[in-house]
Amino acid sequence: MAVPTLLLKQLYNFSSLKNVGHGIQFVLKNRLGDAQLTGLLNIHIDGREIPKDAIAMDLGDGNTIPATQISATTPLPFPLRQNITIQAITEPLAIGKHKLHIGFKTAPFGDLKFEVEDAISESAEHLIRIPRDPEDDYAEPAIRKRRRFAEEFTGVELAHISSYSFDPHIAKGNLEHFIGAAQIPLGIAGPLRIDGEYAQGDFLIPLAATEGTLVASYNRGIKLVNLCGGVKCTVAGSAMQRAPVFVFGDARAARDFVNWVREPDHYDKIREEAEATSSVAKLQYIDTFLASKFAYLRFNFSTGDAAGQNMVGRATFAACGWIIDHYPGIHHFYLESNFATDKKASMINTMRTRGKRVTAEAVIRRDILIQNMRVEPESLGYHNGVANVGALMSGVNNNGLHSANAIAALFIATGQDIASVAESSTGILYTELTPERDLYISFTIPSLIVATHGGGTALATQRECLEMLGCTGKNKVNKLAEIVGGVVLAGELSLAAAISSSDWVSSHERYGRNR
Repeated sequence: MAVPTLLLKQLYNFSSLKNVGHGIQFVLKNRLGDAQLTGLLNIHIDGREIPKDAIAMDLGDGNTIPATQISATTPLPFPLRQNITIQAITEPLAIGKHKLHIGFKTAPFGDLKFEVEDAISESAEHLIRIPRDPEDDYAEPAIRKRRRFAEEFTGVELAHISSYSFDPHIAKGNLEHFIGAAQIPLGIAGPLRIDGEYAQGDFLIPLAATEGTLVASYNRGIKLVNLCGGVKCTVAGSAMQRAPVFVFGDARAARDFVNWVREPDHYDKIREEAEATSSVAKLQYIDTFLASKFAYLRFNFSTGDAAGQNMVGRATFAACGWIIDHYPGIHHFYLESNFATDKKASMINTMRTRGKRVTAEAVIRRDILIQNMRVEPESLGYHNGVANVGALMSGVNNNGLHSANAIAALFIATGQDIASVAESSTGILYTELTPERDLYISFTIPSLIVATHGGGTALATQRECLEMLGCTGKNKVNKLAEIVGGVVLAGELSLAAAISSSDWVSSHERYGRNR
């Protein structure tokens, strides 16, 4: 069973190389699958072979086994995610970088051989360190110790931060060095009536924010939309990207490489390697871009109910491992080239979609708009045209008003990756007058990064907010995307009307920061 070289290197825990006692040690972690070690082939450090009888393996439970005792008849179990500390009796290594060549016999993967570089670093014992408990860093004793450290270091009593209602262990995988919770006010707006393909009906909207008038403004916009029959929402696209770059000797070599990738047999194998890492991630297509001697491959995946940034990173890494092992002449490789534009707004996301592409639209009746917002459709349409010129001149990625407000408030409430507001804030606002002189309005979010599984969606209060929206369980991510789109549209209407009718400042005087 062939394993790509890049994946083999992931067996090594980087920064684990240390001088200890009478020798050195480093750590391997099984990231491939359940296996058995059936023999040690060799270990070289800087070209010098370590004798097998000087090597032992510590399974972390006080059980240390000499390498010479491992064989096909007496294998060493090496289950998935298991750490093994390799100990070798040898001269201490000098401070700096060292090259390790490691070879094992295994079942079912056969002989595994790989090279890595790691470094011996100078002691950092003089630095102040945050307390940690390697056994259970989310237990109350560890949390209290860390909180006392923070209080003593800053001179601030953390009375409110220390108050929370959930088991800290659920934050494992979401946060390190846990000391408590930041409590953000949570309000509700709505219910909002949505006519979507996934979200249908009336939804009470949880919004976590610290900006006065925000919830009131969305509530006002929702009322207006509801009086006109609600908002129609459509998810038009879905993709999550990772964008590696391959460096060649010249532009011609980069071009030839891209042509090789596009060949059906190679393309199919790349897909097979990528999808083998996940039961969920499916490779849709690969965009290729050439510049100088660089070949950029933008992998596009579907990721189920997860946002999928880590999932697609793992899948792309596996695919690139196969590419590197089967295509000669690659000078350098980087898993991410900044072409996926993770946590950044970009034109390529606007054109090609990152996350969900969702459009919300509504027809706002003339009489209802005038009665409730004191503004005519013509006024909002004219205002939109003037604002489009301002948007063009300023170079913004959004010709709307404040979609990031709804997106951020919903992201915090429902456990989304809040930094993904960077991509998700891109928006395209459009208005027109209908033959009946009503106002048609639409808002397209081309790169809305949302999830109903994974990340912070399992945290206690965030889970409750998702439950309020009916967005828990399988196949709910598009429903959440439609809800976000609907709330954004309601907020655009509310603020546009407030500015056009000069209510904006007076609203803040009454509800917000100016009070």
